Amino acid sequence: MFFEDSSGFDPPHQSPTRTIYVANHFPPHSDYIQQKFPDNRMISSKYTIWNFIPKNLFEQFRRIANFYFLVIFLVQLMIDTPTSPYTSGLPLFFVIIVTAIKQGYEDWLRHKADNEVNNTAVYVIRSGGLVQTRSQNIRVGDIVKIEKDQTFPTDLVLLSTDREDGTCYVTTASLDGETNLKTHRAVPEVAKMQNVLQLDTLRAVITCLQPEPDLYRFVGQITIRGKSNDIVRPLGPENLLLRGASLKNSSKVFGVAVYTGMDAKIALNYKSKSQKRSIVEKSMNTFLIVFLEILVVEAVISTIMKYAWQYEPSYNQRTTQEKNSSKILTGISDFLAFLVLYNYIIPISLYVTVEMQKFLGSFFIVWDLDLYHDDSGQRAQVNTSDLNEELGQVEYVLTDKTGTLTENEMKFRECSINGVKYKYSNGNLVHEGMTGMFERRNPTFTDEETMFLKAISLCHTVRISDQVETHTHHSKNIVHDPSTMEYYAASPDEKALVEATRKIGVTFLGSTENEIILNTFGKDERYKLLEILEFDADRRRMSVIVQTPEGKILMFTKGAESSILPLTTSGEIPTIRTHVDELAMKGLRTLCIGCKYLSKKEYLEVSSQLLQARTSLQNREQVVANVFHFIERDLHLLGASGVEDKLQEKVPETIEALKLAGIKVWVLTGDKQETAISVSLSSGHFHRAMNILELTNQKSDTECAAQLERLDRRIKQDHVIQHGLVVDGTSLSVALRGHEKMFMEISKNCSAVLFCRMAPLQKAKVVRLLKTSPTKPITLAIGDGANDVSMIMEANIGIGIMGKEGRQAVRNSDYAIARFRFLAKLLFVHGHLYYVRISNLVQYFFYKNVCFITPQFLYQFFCLFSQQTLYDGAYLTLYNICFTSLPILMYSLLEQDVHNHVLKSKPALYREISRNEVLSLKRFLYWTLLGFCHAFIFFFGSYFLRRDDASMMGNGQKFGNWTFGFLVFTVMFITVTLKLGIETHYWTWINHFVTWGSIVFYFAFSLLYGAILWPFLKEQDMYFVFAQLLSSASAWLGIMVIVVACLFPDVLRKVFWRHTRPTLLQRSQLMEANSGITCMESICCYSSGETACSPLGRMLNQMMGRCNPLRVNRFWSDLDPYYTNDRSILTLSSMDGSSNASGV
Repeated sequence: MFFEDSSGFDPPHQSPTRTIYVANHFPPHSDYIQQKFPDNRMISSKYTIWNFIPKNLFEQFRRIANFYFLVIFLVQLMIDTPTSPYTSGLPLFFVIIVTAIKQGYEDWLRHKADNEVNNTAVYVIRSGGLVQTRSQNIRVGDIVKIEKDQTFPTDLVLLSTDREDGTCYVTTASLDGETNLKTHRAVPEVAKMQNVLQLDTLRAVITCLQPEPDLYRFVGQITIRGKSNDIVRPLGPENLLLRGASLKNSSKVFGVAVYTGMDAKIALNYKSKSQKRSIVEKSMNTFLIVFLEILVVEAVISTIMKYAWQYEPSYNQRTTQEKNSSKILTGISDFLAFLVLYNYIIPISLYVTVEMQKFLGSFFIVWDLDLYHDDSGQRAQVNTSDLNEELGQVEYVLTDKTGTLTENEMKFRECSINGVKYKYSNGNLVHEGMTGMFERRNPTFTDEETMFLKAISLCHTVRISDQVETHTHHSKNIVHDPSTMEYYAASPDEKALVEATRKIGVTFLGSTENEIILNTFGKDERYKLLEILEFDADRRRMSVIVQTPEGKILMFTKGAESSILPLTTSGEIPTIRTHVDELAMKGLRTLCIGCKYLSKKEYLEVSSQLLQARTSLQNREQVVANVFHFIERDLHLLGASGVEDKLQEKVPETIEALKLAGIKVWVLTGDKQETAISVSLSSGHFHRAMNILELTNQKSDTECAAQLERLDRRIKQDHVIQHGLVVDGTSLSVALRGHEKMFMEISKNCSAVLFCRMAPLQKAKVVRLLKTSPTKPITLAIGDGANDVSMIMEANIGIGIMGKEGRQAVRNSDYAIARFRFLAKLLFVHGHLYYVRISNLVQYFFYKNVCFITPQFLYQFFCLFSQQTLYDGAYLTLYNICFTSLPILMYSLLEQDVHNHVLKSKPALYREISRNEVLSLKRFLYWTLLGFCHAFIFFFGSYFLRRDDASMMGNGQKFGNWTFGFLVFTVMFITVTLKLGIETHYWTWINHFVTWGSIVFYFAFSLLYGAILWPFLKEQDMYFVFAQLLSSASAWLGIMVIVVACLFPDVLRKVFWRHTRPTLLQRSQLMEANSGITCMESICCYSSGETACSPLGRMLNQMMGRCNPLRVNRFWSDLDPYYTNDRSILTLSSMDGSSNASGV
């Protein structure tokens, strides 16, 4: 994270542009005012030595619980309270210190990483020579030398390389994850300056826009001072070397620093994402407010009762000050004292335990071998642990198509050339409908077919990695042996097309700055590259202008059919349009290719307009786009290509499992409608029996509103039938202008929705509309490309696919997986377990604190509300942070209410925890009332055991105040610990160790604490109290009776409901117990074997209906949804079946 107030975040630059003097050769005149720029230090740390304590304390005390306990601690210091300030202060300081140490350590690691980066050795040109310095000392205007495989230390404008054409190759994998080599170019007039002396004599000025986060946008110009006149050349993204990128396939380059330090584009992209909060965290805050209200009510009741029952004997004379004191102030003081006395009902250690559970629990996702992809060697990645439990609450999955549902491995399958359809197979083009493999080799290709193949081979951004690259400057990146070359491309479509044309006979051999070499059926041809009209998402096309070997000037344009067909005026347009639709229906990705001849006069006019547009500093993108649109018109349509992107493994099974789990799947893609529908059908998103509704080609509000009303009526009339909805980007824009409510209602009433021709911002808007709808469903967005980042960041949970379109989606996601099929286990297993664990953790925390503090409230009725405490201060302090902390933490990390295999094979189990069911108000009230009931049993059970006529002590003495409090605390502690044991389904040796170890530790601590007169304690009321209590057989018997009285009704309730109304979850536990996976819910057996108390464990399991095979068929139904191929997990073996039959 970076400071939001650091330079680089929306820097307060007065001018929209900055002027940079290359090599810092400033003008000699005195009226020049040098602009101030930041140094090159990178600052990712959050704190410094001086602000760590105040800033960290401020952040921690913004939490309600921490601030509340701070107020209580201050109240204890200011007024006379029944408990020592240490009882509130020590737990608070423990929590604050632990959190501060954790955050301080993390920030120290950031400081360490920053220092390593900032102190990297670099070479810069200063005073006519090459000087070594630290990276942090680079200034704007310095010329920096970078060698092969080095990382660029700042944002540089490329000046020259080791190649005469001024090109170099860069990989930006650390920025956007794209591993393909990208070509960057130097301005031709400067590219020839390839040594230090020549560059030191360079007098040039760069004018560019102030820094912005967009990695792919850079607008500037360089003015080269000459003897006679100045030369002005445009600068764009192809001239900018970004900090963090690495130099490849070039021995050295020189560049001038333009954006340094926190102004670098990589720094501007490190802005913190908006904080996402899980539904459990929101519920936890709500429960905290409820308990604060309970606390205030108890304090008010106690204050009122104190004065209503006030009794003052005649011998207790008040002082003059007490008589003259204000009753209002005295009442406020008593109210605050009661607040202090009851404040432990708020669990201060809850937040720390939840943070530890989330942080440690996230490692289980990373370690899960089922989420490891063997082919790529990638394991699951957790970017934030705050949303682990949210994975168990997903109601809508919004997914990209290409690279997410599909492999993003493109294969050229079919094409249409001049109105004739061809199939591609093994390097051959075959007429559709022909049988056999009739090869279409030269000279059988017509001029139109050859032109189509050349257009594909010329109009692209493919680069070559040449294993036998020649080292003469004029032929670099030109391959003379096509068998040794490998193509690299940012777009898999382009790579597939160029590889296909190579096999057919038109081979792309390489390119230089101004030349492209093709081998056409064995003959080398050199095309002069005149202009490149780059691809952009708005135009959805790219063009190249080349001069053929015959001297003709020709423009080739390639792009989506929606952006090409409206620009065409000749060719077999109707036929090819029909073929495009047919290809799309087969699920193929389609591109259309066109061409246009230019006269020399037309080209000169075009070149002049392009130069003027590209050197513009104001609104350059719009000006350039206008020129591109002017050029790309009146095209001759050559044909269309169809590229297959096959589905990933087990995508249909995963989507079907999501549907069984009650999760609706929406697909959002930029592909055309026919392609998207075909993939939806093949993936199981749509099925053949589904009624497909369309909201497409809507141009006006009136037309759109009418169509929405028709769809709404159709859905209500045919409510029994499942409906699928298809929406295109144009219609979506119209629908969202004034019909958002109706559109979302229709969409949510459909079983599946497909959005096609979607822009990235439209994807994000759909997610935002869905998650902010009245029901506020939990949304999950999953994608693999940069165009999916906006919806990933907008959704409640964002998941990135480690695909082939870069790592931007992964970097901006909350979780990252290698394949779509891994989503099933991530949700059904990890999501289920995390949600159940943390939900029970939260409720258990409030339960045990109600049990803890309610006897304190009841005790006031027996001491005239004198604010006498029932427990010793040490036990008030250690109850939450020591005695009861480890069992619940281990439970929240290791609990498995159902085995992983069952959770994954029965997606219907996911429905049972949806809509925050485990942490609902009903469950919360149950746990709270249970705490009050147990507290009443603790208190009054202990009270009736020590009535005036009962001698509980071994020597005949009566109970004292502290002995009574010790008895209540002991019963309470054992009960809440065993209660957690009853709720535990999956016992490991760790659970046994912390559960029984906590009880042993409590007894050992109490004996030691009361056995010694500790010199640092002013008062020691507990001296020898615990030992005397335990010396009484009646006390032991009373403890056991009260504990059983508390827990036995709860066990009966579980048995009753399990036998009368078992849930699907309980039936799954029974089947699992019978299958021998583990002995579920038993407090006397390990998961992997039996112990000495196994007979008792089996008896308890049979009593509660857990491990009794005879119960299985009674509660299990073949109608329950399951995975067909995983049915073996859910059915009895033949031996079990026969034993069942005989038993019946």
